[in-house]
Amino acid sequence: MRFGVDTGGTFTDCVVLERGKVTILKVFSTPEDASRGILEGVRRLGEPFQPAGRLEVIHGTTVGTNSLLERRGARVALVTTAGFEDLIEIGRQARPRLYDLNARQAPPLVSRTLRFGVRERTAADGTLLQKPSAAAITRLRSKLKGLHAESIAVCFLFSYLNPANERVVAQALKELQLHISVSHEILPEFREYERLATVVINAFLAPRMGEYLKRLERGVGGDEVGPNGVRPWGERRSPLPYGHAAGRVYVMQSSGGITTAARAAREPVRTILSGPAGGVVASTWLTRQLGISRAISFDMGGTSTDVCLIDSQPRTTHETVVGGLPVAVPVLDVHSVGAGGGSLARLDAGGALRVGPQSAGAKPGPICYRGGGAQPTVTDANLLLGRLDPDHFLGGEFQLDLRAAERGFADFLHRHSRRIGFKTVPELAAGIVAVSNATMEKALRVISVERGHDPREFALICFGGGGGLHAADLARSLRLPQVIVPQNPGAFSALGILLSDVIRDSVRSVLLSVPEEGRDSSQRMAEFWHDLGKRFAILERVSRAELQQEGFPAELARAERRLDLRYAGQSYELSVPFRRDFRRLFHEQHEKAYGHAHRGRPLEIVNLRLRLTIRTPKPQLRARATGNPDPARARVKTKPVWFAGRFHSTPLYDRERLEPGSRFAGPAVVVEYSSTTVVPLDFECYVDEYLNLILSPAEN
Repeated sequence: MRFGVDTGGTFTDCVVLERGKVTILKVFSTPEDASRGILEGVRRLGEPFQPAGRLEVIHGTTVGTNSLLERRGARVALVTTAGFEDLIEIGRQARPRLYDLNARQAPPLVSRTLRFGVRERTAADGTLLQKPSAAAITRLRSKLKGLHAESIAVCFLFSYLNPANERVVAQALKELQLHISVSHEILPEFREYERLATVVINAFLAPRMGEYLKRLERGVGGDEVGPNGVRPWGERRSPLPYGHAAGRVYVMQSSGGITTAARAAREPVRTILSGPAGGVVASTWLTRQLGISRAISFDMGGTSTDVCLIDSQPRTTHETVVGGLPVAVPVLDVHSVGAGGGSLARLDAGGALRVGPQSAGAKPGPICYRGGGAQPTVTDANLLLGRLDPDHFLGGEFQLDLRAAERGFADFLHRHSRRIGFKTVPELAAGIVAVSNATMEKALRVISVERGHDPREFALICFGGGGGLHAADLARSLRLPQVIVPQNPGAFSALGILLSDVIRDSVRSVLLSVPEEGRDSSQRMAEFWHDLGKRFAILERVSRAELQQEGFPAELARAERRLDLRYAGQSYELSVPFRRDFRRLFHEQHEKAYGHAHRGRPLEIVNLRLRLTIRTPKPQLRARATGNPDPARARVKTKPVWFAGRFHSTPLYDRERLEPGSRFAGPAVVVEYSSTTVVPLDFECYVDEYLNLILSPAEN
């Protein structure tokens, strides 16, 4: 039995797919140990099914992301080529704030006292010029013992071409019994700074991620214990008392595919955007089911909002920055902003209202969560505006405290009465929602308008606990034609994790000049093509063997080969499929991306990229026959909800009782277990045959 789990800042979402039916459960996250919330959610969700066979938990995690952003990782020692110890601090000399005279660079993940240079050298063509001496390795080992390092990163110059020296040093350091991250294993790719930064991040995250995944695997396997051997759920031996034969944990990668927990523990840098990836996978699946080619996924959770543009398929990038540090592994091109349901409202030094990126999280949480915090959040604002209903949160299982939110907002107004421009609690709440919307609108513009896409050609697929509360307002601002709210939107990312394929990405830097067209070019091109084919074959053979060792049916994996190309002399490249007409594809893509192409200019192949994919069976959406489309049957009550500067009498609908074909105009609020959808005055809502809510601007 397979469970999909998405751990967020406030809630942990669990999904199980049984005989084509999706069942979901939301539990509060446990920031002190995320595995506890996961195991509790899987236990409660699985009880009605009582799985007796193999249990699989596919997990999207924020442990790596949060550890990096909060700088809470291991004490890392860096071993690199002598003379390059400060490369991690020098970087690329980029200045993101060009005119800020007081800008301060964040400290590197490795302090100067923990950086060690080894006298060794590999030439730019891979020739081994100098091996590290046994005496130097012995001295290095002795120094590392005395400095109490918790993890080691090894990155030598040009080791992606010849890793011999890295292997010798890594083997010698194994007796220290520390986690060792080696660059030719993590990222065998050129560009020294990006490779060094990526392997250091991996070393920084590995010990914490490894311990976390071990606890989770023990729990799924039936032998979970807490600190000092105390079982966290009383006398019960296992939090998952199903009597299953075995359990395995898989982890979502930033690339949109899953891998084993063992590999995720070994290479945690590949999971730093694990959480948002699930929602993109689910959105891509939904667009294909609905026959939509262009969409934007919009995932609003408790801490952040994650958006991704889907043009037939989501874009993958190998150049991203997390916490100010470059990460060069494949990731889905997701743009995140600190705007979520738990985002805290405050006044800045100039008296302007700000929302986020700080979040109340799961503990203490928004004011309206009983025992929550004291600072206003976006969730509190939506409650005070009537958009959230205190009696229908989590299907009525959790009562929101409206009075506490009112007191908290009144206190905020009183404390800042001289600086703030709002006179009443509803005005303040509406201001908080407006500021939050502006932050999310900017994120949507970054991935659409700023990259040459017209948002009017895209549908907005909104999900997450807060997505439906804000989606229509954002669609209006960007003139998006429609908003699609799928079933179970609050756990849609967890569903995407459950549907994700097994993916193994491999890369090799080659830096090869492409034969120029002209006399006798066909023969030279044939030889060149044959050589590339052999290189890809070696890469594929190794990757399939690794998949087989991890227990996957490697013979079922579909291979996708790509080339990273650039014009000779450029410092950036574009990725194209490995096909005979790769030159034409590159010229066309370059022209589309940059507005020009140089078809007579020599080309250079920088990297060979291979992706092996083992498909996971995907369910098909089942069209429902139209029953009674009258929305009045689903009306729960009528209540005042704030729209356009005042409260309007607004019907509240139960989504479970809305039939296909139902249509109603705003204002309206649709409630369900995992989320709430707001239909403003100038929008209308239609329920399609798959029970998706389709919001679109009302016809004048």
